[in-house]
Amino acid sequence: MFIEKIKNNGKDYLRLVHAVRKPNKKGQMVSTKNVILNIGPLDRFDDGEPGYLDRLKKSFKAGSPLIPELQPYCDSKAPSETYHITINEGSPDCFGHPRLFSHLFLERILEELGLNTFFSSYKGFTRLQYDIYGFAKLLIFGRLLNPGSKSAAVRQNKDYYEPILSDGYNPDNVYDTLDFLYENKDKIIRRINTNLVKKAGRSPEIIYYDVTNFYCEIEDPDEDILDEEGTLISKGTRKFGVCKEERKLPIVQMGLFMDDTGIPIAIETFPGNTLDHLTLRPALKKNIDDLDFSRFILIADRGICNYMNLLHVTDAGNGYIVSKSLLKSTKKEQDWAYSEDGYIHIGDDFKYKSQIIKRKVKDENGASRTLEEKVVVYWSKKFQMRCERENKKFLDFLKKLEESPENFRITSLQSKSLRKFLRKECVNKKTGEIMDSNEIKTMVDFDKVAEYRRSMGYYQIVTSELTMDAQDVIDKYHGLTQIEDQFRVMKGDLETRPMYVWTKEHIEAHLLICMIALILLRVIQRRIVQSGQISVDPDAYWSTGLNGRRIQTALNKWKVDLLQGEYYRFMDVDDPDLKLILDAFDIKIPAKLYRRSELKAIKTATKIFM
Repeated sequence: MFIEKIKNNGKDYLRLVHAVRKPNKKGQMVSTKNVILNIGPLDRFDDGEPGYLDRLKKSFKAGSPLIPELQPYCDSKAPSETYHITINEGSPDCFGHPRLFSHLFLERILEELGLNTFFSSYKGFTRLQYDIYGFAKLLIFGRLLNPGSKSAAVRQNKDYYEPILSDGYNPDNVYDTLDFLYENKDKIIRRINTNLVKKAGRSPEIIYYDVTNFYCEIEDPDEDILDEEGTLISKGTRKFGVCKEERKLPIVQMGLFMDDTGIPIAIETFPGNTLDHLTLRPALKKNIDDLDFSRFILIADRGICNYMNLLHVTDAGNGYIVSKSLLKSTKKEQDWAYSEDGYIHIGDDFKYKSQIIKRKVKDENGASRTLEEKVVVYWSKKFQMRCERENKKFLDFLKKLEESPENFRITSLQSKSLRKFLRKECVNKKTGEIMDSNEIKTMVDFDKVAEYRRSMGYYQIVTSELTMDAQDVIDKYHGLTQIEDQFRVMKGDLETRPMYVWTKEHIEAHLLICMIALILLRVIQRRIVQSGQISVDPDAYWSTGLNGRRIQTALNKWKVDLLQGEYYRFMDVDDPDLKLILDAFDIKIPAKLYRRSELKAIKTATKIFM
């Protein structure tokens, strides 16, 4: 077998061939070639150094090809290379300086997402004088590998095997890059989605949506900007709102769309005091409605259950599955849910039933509409026990209050501080009636307490999919836990908060960087699952294969160390987690020392999507 170069559509093309002799039509023995492997265009592998093709052929004969895909075709009996390295005591070479190699792997993912061509084309079009793609890569890689400030991401430049930015760069351009990301956010998200559809086979029949928020390390919220007449020009972004982490700091709201494989589709940012249900329609209009998606079913939690939102979804030809508070439903709906009639029991721990109803609702233009939907209610013993466990202290307090209101007391510590401000009587402001505070029982509606207790364990879901089986509705809704996990990864592994950037533009750019880093992480996790190396629960909607923190740690171990003689040595490629990642992407790293051109070949030969 040998490597030959041919012309293919006018381009130099490499292939691996085997010379054989066989009879022609006249019965004469002639030499011919069988193609063993079509390697690809020469310029895909050429490292730019002189004599690449000759070096490639020699490396193949020696059993250590510059192109890893050729390794299985090498002669196993080829002589192994012996390295001769001499280091004198006192030489700087006595100390190693391992540098990250994993960024080249992450760069391949960005290339498959189309971001390399996006940034290069925009740089040429706008004639930017700085390396916009280089700064963007530093921000994205830094967020995934070593989360920190924007300036810290730039300082990490020389931590990589190949510094991403060339010498002489201006570190302040990182903030210009944030401005660029903000201005082109929609185009970047569209480019990523287009390539995920083309290359990863994304077909979002199910789209999950949820809202979370991130706190900011500031004391005062942003002020709204008004004109001279007091008309609102723009709202401040960092506002006081209901913080998911119960921090008393200004927050920023973020809505996230995600497909059923756990890969984000788009994000949208809102002021921190925006209610969850008010985020969906603007987010859909800006990010989803114009995408070339086939019909999908939107799945969201009860905070989004607003019929103006749901009609917007169905008017666009799509469907929905959302939860709806049973306590906020009509008495007729509650009575139906609590009645045993019609329930299908699965053992003693689970039951469900459904019905199709028509509702009179109003759309976003205020017009009255009739909406037909399926209502699914289920009861789960496991869910009931969790509710009781999470609310035990509150329920115990209510029980004591109901049984002995006269014994209701504040703590001794509270009494010392508040005693001088307390009075024995309570006054009804409307009637002027004075009530003894011991009669506090009258201030609590214990019928509602009983209703609250009764609802524990029950869950209500509404859907536009009238013919979908009720159990399928429940199963698909439970996939929403995926998006909650993505929020945990963003807040934990990617350290999205607290946010130290302060302008609206930089806040949105920061969240876009975090979204792209999350996409890289999910692509890796998805490939690990697809590789079949791990056991996956067949009843689970999805699996990470390897959690975010372990992937971070593994990628930070993937380093190379430069030795004397321009040889490179890989570090920790036998680490179990790193090996799992390498095997999942079929990245072969034989036990040997490497030349620079061989390192480049590892990157170019890596296939991201199966």
